[in-house]
Amino acid sequence: MANLTSVAGIIFANMHDLTINDLTKVRTMGSVPFGARYRLIDFPLSNMVNSGISSVGVITKSNYQSLLDHLGAGDSWDLSRKAGRLRLLPPYGNIANTYTQGGLYRGRLEALANVIRFIENTSADYIVMNDCNVIVNIDFKKVLEFHAEKGADITVVYGCGNYNTDELRPKTILNINEEGLVYDVLLRAQASYANPNADDAANDETRVPVNSSMNMFVMSKAFLLDIVKESSSRSLYSFDIDIMQRRCNELKIFGYKYEGYYSQIDSMSTYIKSNMELMDINKRMAIFNQNRPIYTKVRDEAPAKYGLQACVTNSLIADGCIIEGIVENCVLFRGVKVGKNSVVKNSIIMQDSVINEKCEMDYVVADKDIKGGSYRTIMGTVDYPVFVGKGETV
Repeated sequence: MANLTSVAGIIFANMHDLTINDLTKVRTMGSVPFGARYRLIDFPLSNMVNSGISSVGVITKSNYQSLLDHLGAGDSWDLSRKAGRLRLLPPYGNIANTYTQGGLYRGRLEALANVIRFIENTSADYIVMNDCNVIVNIDFKKVLEFHAEKGADITVVYGCGNYNTDELRPKTILNINEEGLVYDVLLRAQASYANPNADDAANDETRVPVNSSMNMFVMSKAFLLDIVKESSSRSLYSFDIDIMQRRCNELKIFGYKYEGYYSQIDSMSTYIKSNMELMDINKRMAIFNQNRPIYTKVRDEAPAKYGLQACVTNSLIADGCIIEGIVENCVLFRGVKVGKNSVVKNSIIMQDSVINEKCEMDYVVADKDIKGGSYRTIMGTVDYPVFVGKGETV
């Protein structure tokens, strides 16, 4: 069994920024708001802390001011300490590579090369790596035990799902044998060949069952240092392509199947879907497990206030909200105000936004601090929601 007191965590805050470009123009992926009061980085960070990992490095790249404000010294996750603690790792590091714009990394391997001193200086024997695009409550202790039992070089956590070609493109697909060994890795796959057991008539619209990487990896510190140094000397930068795909038959890469509920954010539609799935009490309880809580930065606010004419159904309402209109199937973040006779449906409204009187919104994603004027109507559809940028007035 792996020694859990000798495990360090590395979180990539920017690895999937381009998949939700509207929300990451002014922030990194890790600081994207989620679920009425959280940020995406809260989930991998809380999972590590709940698994007994007390030394965590967060690799940044760009637009990370809001991430720094959110994380602070790590107090909210009990990571402000002398031993271990939270470390914010800048995008520039030790390597001088003309291909990386003066040290700014292109992929996961170059990001690790940039922070190699953090890896070398940690006393941990094992490293857990995690991105910020998966909403899940997972116990890494079980993954580490699986890794040690299999004698794996790399253990990758994966989930099973049914996807069509459009949904498959941003995912890393794993083909795994009965022993759990990964023997093939597909990137930007099409439904017709993503699953070797799929019907021969499968096409781009067909949903096929596949094993999808959850972008969580476990390996020993020594092994990680070896592949980072070797990749740096060969100017390799993509972990998925240059390690997982090209060397899957050379290395012992095992897949750990996660059986519980999870949601992977790789587009605006999956971001909206992931938020809305929290209305389902079973999925919400699977994520917000009282035995393994999801921690976030505490902001002192008064409880939500509901006016005499307010009507709220099937919605998540954060503290500090003032609701005087109708809210249905929505996620409202802290400090949102909905005026009298306004109707807001099927929407995500972020922190401190104000929707004035007699305003109608349907299928809208509104970033922070927007101002919705009186007598305004903003209508999207389930397939084409309207996005309102941070601080905009409508």
